[in-house]
Amino acid sequence: MPLEQIANIANRPIGLSKFVTNDDTGNGNMSSNLYEKIHEILDGRQLSISGITRELRDKGFNEHRLVLTGYLRALRDLDRLNEVEIPPSKVYTHVDNEELFEDIYSLIAIHLRNLDLDIRVPVGVFTMSALFKRPVFNCELNLAGLNQKHIMKYLEMPNCIVRESKDKNLKEFRADISKIDVSLSDIAYEIAANDEHVVALANEMLLEMLKNIVDISGLVPKTKQTKLSI
Repeated sequence: MPLEQIANIANRPIGLSKFVTNDDTGNGNMSSNLYEKIHEILDGRQLSISGITRELRDKGFNEHRLVLTGYLRALRDLDRLNEVEIPPSKVYTHVDNEELFEDIYSLIAIHLRNLDLDIRVPVGVFTMSALFKRPVFNCELNLAGLNQKHIMKYLEMPNCIVRESKDKNLKEFRADISKIDVSLSDIAYEIAANDEHVVALANEMLLEMLKNIVDISGLVPKTKQTKLSI
């Protein structure tokens, strides 16, 4: 689906992002249904981290326990799961009347945290530029979980594809933003060169957002298909 069509639904409430696993090449790739599997595993149940790890392993997810622990705690902090301490373990349950994300920056932050640190800035700029149809302000990158140190470090990299925007309409763009405060001195960024890897990651991230908005559970195979037969 083109980015423009996904951008048209950017302001609708969006569900939680997916997770990242490593494929055989060692490259980070988003797993398409880890969050859905956790949601399914905890349906009507309460399980410890060990229990969730075993259930996920049975379903083909071999995440390291420490990685999964951090992910579950992030879900807890975002009120996506309840964490209850039952010594000597912590158990996790569904949050009653779970609500979808309303903050696009928080959602993007969750997705960006699943990527290698050096690629987060360009993917963040590309994604938000596609969604908002304008350059991305520094404060927006901060809201998406990118601190100033990470931004400046990336901008100094020799293969950097992000530059400060000199768009003549920046003043109007600032004035049109009503959901957050953007100072007059805030720098805006834009993509300066095409990078297929960045585009692929951003597209994948946007498609995962779309899959959270629209229920396609009865349309996709239960068994993951790696190659489409034609």
